Amino acid sequence: MDVTGHGRDRAMDVTPRVAGHRRRTPVPATPSLTSRSWAEPSEHQLQGMASDVVLDLGWGRLVFGQTFSDLRGVVHALRAEETGERDICIYPRDPHVLVGLAPDELFIDPSYTFRLDLHRYRPRSELIRGVFVRTVTSKAEMDAINEIYAINGMVLGDAEVMWGNHRTRAFTYLVAEDRRTGKIVGTVTGVDHELAFSDPEAGTSLWCLAVHNQDAPPGTGEALVRVLAERYVGRGRAYLDLSVLHDNAGAIALYRKLGFFRISAVCVKRKNPINTPLFAARPDGLDKLNPYALIIADEALRRGIRVEVTDPEFGEMRLSVGGRTVLTRESLSEFTTAVALSRCDDKRVTRRIMERAGVRVARGATASEGSLTDAAALMREVGEVVVKPARGEQGRGITVGVRDEAGLEKAVALGLQFCPDVLVEELVQGDDVRVIVIDRKVVAAAVRRPAEIVGDGRHTVAELIRSTSRRRERATGGESRIPLDDTTAEVVGESGYTMDDVLPAGERIRVRRTANLHTGGTIEDVTDLLHPEIAQASVRAAEALDIPLTGLDFMVPDVSGPEYVFIEANERPGLANHEPQPVVERFVDLLFPETRKRTPSPHPSQARGGPLKGP
Repeated sequence: MDVTGHGRDRAMDVTPRVAGHRRRTPVPATPSLTSRSWAEPSEHQLQGMASDVVLDLGWGRLVFGQTFSDLRGVVHALRAEETGERDICIYPRDPHVLVGLAPDELFIDPSYTFRLDLHRYRPRSELIRGVFVRTVTSKAEMDAINEIYAINGMVLGDAEVMWGNHRTRAFTYLVAEDRRTGKIVGTVTGVDHELAFSDPEAGTSLWCLAVHNQDAPPGTGEALVRVLAERYVGRGRAYLDLSVLHDNAGAIALYRKLGFFRISAVCVKRKNPINTPLFAARPDGLDKLNPYALIIADEALRRGIRVEVTDPEFGEMRLSVGGRTVLTRESLSEFTTAVALSRCDDKRVTRRIMERAGVRVARGATASEGSLTDAAALMREVGEVVVKPARGEQGRGITVGVRDEAGLEKAVALGLQFCPDVLVEELVQGDDVRVIVIDRKVVAAAVRRPAEIVGDGRHTVAELIRSTSRRRERATGGESRIPLDDTTAEVVGESGYTMDDVLPAGERIRVRRTANLHTGGTIEDVTDLLHPEIAQASVRAAEALDIPLTGLDFMVPDVSGPEYVFIEANERPGLANHEPQPVVERFVDLLFPETRKRTPSPHPSQARGGPLKGP
């Protein structure tokens, strides 16, 4: 790469310079060590560069192939990979020869390496609205970064290692904040090759670009890449490299837009369970599974469990180890009996079982066509009620906040469309909490909130609902969307707005009454805050239902307090909603306990979403 030529081009340029940018000393025009893997560097070209460089990033190690004089040293370095981590060799010399030295252990990653010439980088003319990118300021924020990794199915990093790295200038950890909420919604890591190992090319690299797939404002990924690039422009570095899977079309489009171009460098990895989908054929039908089934299939494959997709549209799979086979539909398995299934299916039966088990339930009554007497009496006594079909799921036919007889008749009529019997319960104020119990143990708890929108001062309520719904739909594989119906308009009206009003910047309003995830609801992990009384009630409920895995819904005034009211039990809860808690691992442990110790990974790391991924 003729970097001196790039320097001459820049000298003639009159566009505004990046803030903090200083004029750089031209980089010597030496043969490239990183873009031509077949070129044998001379001792003079390598003078001053550290040798056999391996950097620990917490989720795995970076092995810089250009610093090794002997390819066997690279093989030895990759063989030292820790269980549950993903090491990556970048810039290996003669990668085909490297893999040939250990063909049963190594493979060439099916990714592209892209490079941004920092001498030619041009900043964006307009600020990306809604997001603020800054440097990590505390070790606690490394945990927030890990939450973003988990949401994207990436290998989790060791927070201690990451924080130790960040305290040196060789590593840069950036986070993106949502200006409206102050929440961390994205992250990226940079490595300065010159500071790390005296790189004669003055290069840098970008790793682990990830954004919250539900909450991140548009442009978050671009903002993170630009800020990192501009940091390195200010240091006078020559280029910024990254690696991205060949089929990550969205990320590749972003990188090309920013001026990245492909170079011939490749990555080499070990054939470990995490990387299996990258070097071995995936089972037929896997790409047609919804997120709730796919996350289970990925964990099974990671453990070496055979996966046969029997009905992708239904989320049904056959999992096999040795001579034992278990049929599953998402989180529902053969381990759940028909009796347990029927107990969860009929909410009236569930209530009776909970009462006998000493689990507190809301006051209730039943209703049917032409028979509203008991339900009306309950409503007059408690003030507000919830009306729902006695049997059903995904929030269909539920009406919340019924206050008068006309509303009761309408709500019951809606419920009767889904079931001939309707349950009417006292409306209990508080947070909607879902608790996951697997094998009689609480594994996760999360607060579920109705769909909300946040104003930006420019778009109408209807436009904000559509854009939020599109993000939810993309994030859940089409499983969650916000309906634009009469109920949504009514809830918006209760906040004092119409669908055509422009919502002021920063103002947050609810647009649905129920916290159902299928109608755009969101979820926040509160496992560490759950009061022991609620946890014990959850275990009693699961034992009373005699069910191995269940999602139990409670209304609680305070997650950290002992008060609760049981709402219902779900025999097939969506496990993908509860990362980073180990719900999928515990489910597969339940099905195949013999695989538990085989792969003591800190987190399931689907290779399709590991480090080096784009937004």
